Amino acid sequence: MVLTVFAHAAFNGSRFTVSLYALSLKSSPLTVGALISLYSLLPMFLSVFAGRTIDRIGTARPLLWSSVVLACGVGIPALAPGLAALYFACAIIGLAFMVFHIAVQNAVGALSAPEDRAVNFSWLALAFSISGFLGPTTAGLAIDNAGHRVTFALLATLGILPALALSLAKPAFPQAQSATATGGGLADLLGKRELRHVFIVTGILAMAWDLFFFAIPIYGNSLGLSATTIGGILGSFALATFVVRLVLPWFARRLPEWQIVGATLFVACAGYSLFPLVRTVPLIATIAFLLGLGLGASQPSLMSLIQQLTPQGRLGEAIGVRTMVMNMSHTVLPLFFGGIGTALGMGPVFWSMALCLGSAGLSTRRRRAIS
Repeated sequence: MVLTVFAHAAFNGSRFTVSLYALSLKSSPLTVGALISLYSLLPMFLSVFAGRTIDRIGTARPLLWSSVVLACGVGIPALAPGLAALYFACAIIGLAFMVFHIAVQNAVGALSAPEDRAVNFSWLALAFSISGFLGPTTAGLAIDNAGHRVTFALLATLGILPALALSLAKPAFPQAQSATATGGGLADLLGKRELRHVFIVTGILAMAWDLFFFAIPIYGNSLGLSATTIGGILGSFALATFVVRLVLPWFARRLPEWQIVGATLFVACAGYSLFPLVRTVPLIATIAFLLGLGLGASQPSLMSLIQQLTPQGRLGEAIGVRTMVMNMSHTVLPLFFGGIGTALGMGPVFWSMALCLGSAGLSTRRRRAIS
């Protein structure tokens, strides 16, 4: 959890800072969308390979070196300001955090007894909520008071802390799992109907999550809000994920995973439907909080389902597939919605996402009724 807080704060804060820095350079929403897409371009192609590698070599070294590369990527715009440096930095940051993300989830899954799995993933998700709040709020304050370059340097410092902790403490993380793997390729995983449905829902929820962090800086900038205020709105979302994940272990012991996932889809649909109807900061922050309550409960339930449905020794590969699906959404969505936002404004973007989430919620409800 501690390693995740620092690494994810650097990652999440960098996405926020990249968006506002690009806008300060008079970039269009389409350009911002292209930059955010680069975070996911390399992970989209390499996440399954990374998952298989982590299954083979264990989690300690991937966690260490991904933290080092993450810090280097975040530090690039501090040393070389300008739009060109942002393109390169976004690709490096996205690749590094993808490896860290797969490794840390693999570690939690491997360290958890079956009866504690959903609860432990809820605690890991709580760590992501803490860093999701710290990243943008810290970056927003730093931008307004010290500028973009200093903010990137500060975030790079956060990114290197997991590597320093791993080098000094040398904790015992899970070793290679491939000796117990049951064989089969990617088609074998995708051929499992229930697991395939998990991957589809993962992609939809990833779109909803990523759209928020892509669209709110653009939407807030169009309303003339300061970086601190926009960071506070993002922090409201993260605070909601923290609140819901505090009580999620209680729900995880009492409700089926699919029931929790279905609820998150409908709550997120309501949040995105309301965004274009408000223009004042308190209302925007309130809706962001509502959206955070919905989306914040999804990740632990989906990870628990993946752990249950994945063959022994292939958890890293399955997490890699999930990450690939997420990054396909992350790569295509900012470009697609960035183009719509440039042409029509952000209202149609929010309502399109709400329609997608509502449809997925109805589909999940029908699947539960059939099963």
